[in-house]
Amino acid sequence: MPFVNIKMAKAVGSPGATADQKAQIIKGVTQVLVDVMGKPPQSVLVAIEEMDSDSWGKGGETLTVNWAKSKV
Repeated sequence: MPFVNIKMAKAVGSPGATADQKAQIIKGVTQVLVDVMGKPPQSVLVAIEEMDSDSWGKGGETLTVNWAKSKV
């Protein structure tokens, strides 16, 4: 039984991905495992975790700081 864990950063205060977007991601990832690995779709588990950009770091700074710098 394949288990796929997708972690995504979202901007602080952002609602993140919509339920429809998450459903599309789950459907697409499941289909990849069906096509590539021959797994039955009912055996594929997909988890989507969204975390505020303050909870991720890159280059010693939070993503919030990184994103703010890239907008300058």
